[in-house]
Amino acid sequence: MSDVEVRPNPDEQRYEAWLDGELAGFAAYRISRGHLVLTHTEVDDAYEGKGVGSALARGTLDDIRARGEHDVVALCPFMSAWIDQHPDYQDLVAP
Repeated sequence: MSDVEVRPNPDEQRYEAWLDGELAGFAAYRISRGHLVLTHTEVDDAYEGKGVGSALARGTLDDIRARGEHDVVALCPFMSAWIDQHPDYQDLVAP
């Protein structure tokens, strides 16, 4: 198995996790009042337990940080918990 590649897909308002040429999961978002609101994260059952969710969270937040356009509101329970467990991403969270 190769590394998870996280790609933004602004047309679908989501970040996608690709593994071995297959879509393994996604993190959906919407833009609201200048915030990027993470609404839902989903990993295909075939990729559960393989680190896809964590790679997707890290790749999504790294891209948001690099773009510097928005802060984050994590409505998605998975993303919220992941950010709580990784304090180096707390600076992205909207006050």
